[in-house]
Amino acid sequence: MSPVRYSPSVETVKADERETIAGLNAAFDTILERTAEDYGHAVRSVHAKSHGLLEGELEIDANLPAELAQGLFATPGKHKVLMRLSTNAGDILPDVISLPRGMALKVFDVTGERLPGSEGTAQDFVMVNGPVFQAKDADSFLGNLKLLAKTTDRLEGTKKVISATLQGARHVLEAVGGALPAALNALGGAPNSEPLGETYYSVTAFRFGDYIAKFSVAPVAPAMTVLTGKEIHVDGRENAIREEVQKEMRGLNAEWEFRVQLCRDLGAQPVEDPTVEWKESEAPFVRVGTIRAAAQDSWSDAHVQKINEETRFSVWTGIAAHQPLGNINRVRRDTYRHSADFRARTNGCPYHEPAAADA
Repeated sequence: MSPVRYSPSVETVKADERETIAGLNAAFDTILERTAEDYGHAVRSVHAKSHGLLEGELEIDANLPAELAQGLFATPGKHKVLMRLSTNAGDILPDVISLPRGMALKVFDVTGERLPGSEGTAQDFVMVNGPVFQAKDADSFLGNLKLLAKTTDRLEGTKKVISATLQGARHVLEAVGGALPAALNALGGAPNSEPLGETYYSVTAFRFGDYIAKFSVAPVAPAMTVLTGKEIHVDGRENAIREEVQKEMRGLNAEWEFRVQLCRDLGAQPVEDPTVEWKESEAPFVRVGTIRAAAQDSWSDAHVQKINEETRFSVWTGIAAHQPLGNINRVRRDTYRHSADFRARTNGCPYHEPAAADA
């Protein structure tokens, strides 16, 4: 089946999206203000805790078919990248509370018409290690966020108990071929997996030049695929994941495939509902490039300052050919900026979109 061509009609904008954005900003403010007060330093409202910070390059494949040679991927070549590995909470929790993993990428020197308000020349990708989002739409996401905001940087002991209970339930379900829902993974039931062995997904849809797509980044280096499915033993270490990534990256030349999943049926692969998985049997992921990060210190002082403190990642930083689609993505535009503005203002560290020469 041929891929679906992009047109503005693939999106359905709700009448109350501005009100939802205001509600999200208010919930994020609760998280941001509480964590800044407790830590004496502003952190991200989501994915606050980093586990690995890397520099590398993305090499775009040559001779891609026309449907894949779109936007950033239209021209073969190499681009410098920054990478941040994280977990999804807005507070910095001990690793015994097991949460889904995240990967943020900033790809430099990308040409093309920019998205509105997008400074610089970078293209950002923000992904998690699961193929679906935990909320059907922005209103549901707001309801979840309000609940999380009430416990941000609070009730750490309770969160540990909940996480242990959910992880026990997950092991029972896996033994009989089941799985925890994504929403329960987000509350602490996720496996305490090795970030370098995980596959990451955009979960939401994006414009892909003339078409519509989701993105994925999958490890391919043998030293990484051997980590797939491996759980980290925390053993009382609050930053066990960070320590394991740092140990692995000192001697590992990391390599991931960057993959694209083209929408081929809007009924089976909807744009507006990110809780629906686009089945790979109907819309396969196809490689369009390779990300490489040579062995390095993934928690050096320089990386912490440059990537963790000074760099902002947003799906709305990029080119119009990769415009974020769907209501979850639409509300991300202002809320990501709102969060970044708070962090910059509170820390006295204005952000700017770096060029490759700065990175």
